[in-house]
Amino acid sequence: MKLQERYIDPFTDFGFKKLFGEEPNKELLVDFLNHLLAGRKQITQLTYARNEHLGKTDTNRRAVFDLYCEGDRGEKFIIELQKVKQQFFKDRSLYYATFPIQEEGNKGAWNYRLPEVFSVAVMDFAFDDSHPGQYRHEVKLMETRTKEVFYDKLTLIYLEMPKFRKEPEALETHFDKWMYLLKNLHRFTDIPPVLQERIFRRAFQIAEVANLNPQDMERYELSLKDKRDWESAIETAVEEGREKGIKEGIEKGIQEGREKGMKEGVKEVARNLKRTGVDIALIVQATGLTPEEIEKL
Repeated sequence: MKLQERYIDPFTDFGFKKLFGEEPNKELLVDFLNHLLAGRKQITQLTYARNEHLGKTDTNRRAVFDLYCEGDRGEKFIIELQKVKQQFFKDRSLYYATFPIQEEGNKGAWNYRLPEVFSVAVMDFAFDDSHPGQYRHEVKLMETRTKEVFYDKLTLIYLEMPKFRKEPEALETHFDKWMYLLKNLHRFTDIPPVLQERIFRRAFQIAEVANLNPQDMERYELSLKDKRDWESAIETAVEEGREKGIKEGIEKGIQEGREKGMKEGVKEVARNLKRTGVDIALIVQATGLTPEEIEKL
């Protein structure tokens, strides 16, 4: 595979983990999370943890996170890249968020105090077309009457990347710049002026395809192929669905037209019979129309 892009695609498994999942590059993830949380948390240390978690019994499902980290105050961070829309993605993200909570019950004596859990989903799709300008959703448990946060230790954050459409001149915050970088990284041929800060220059250095060693290059090519295969499969499914919809629409239209034509033909027969003075009762019997329908003809 001959790569044309100068920088890796962060919406591949390899690209996402290369930027945010390697110990030497950890400062990128720390900076991303600190600005995602907009000063409410200030992470100084971050420890990568095992990303595969098994259920408590052999029959329970397992969870494999893209990235699973622990902050210096015990906070748990699940960071997921989601490339393809799933019917029950919200359910899945909530299910995944329960694993760090369950772990606390396996540590012997315990008073039920839980750590903060943040589940962050970077999504290469949108939930739907509503709220076109709102690309970020932050979810907590809420008391529905007062609209106040009932429990503040579980936070689900969803980033709908297709809804982020800001151009360089409209970037207002440091996090805006992160979103702009992630969405466009593989399209850049050089570092744009708006991303000349040290942390972003570091990201570009890590993401440069020419800097990958042979092993990483092979892994990236496979990851890129997987992404393209997914995109092709989705495009094919959409196209087949569109063609089926068009075909069914045409068939439905023909049937409706046929039915409409037959109904109009019956009305014309009734109209002629009425014009010649045939009794209404006989016209009802002959056409199946109601007396009211015949009166209107």
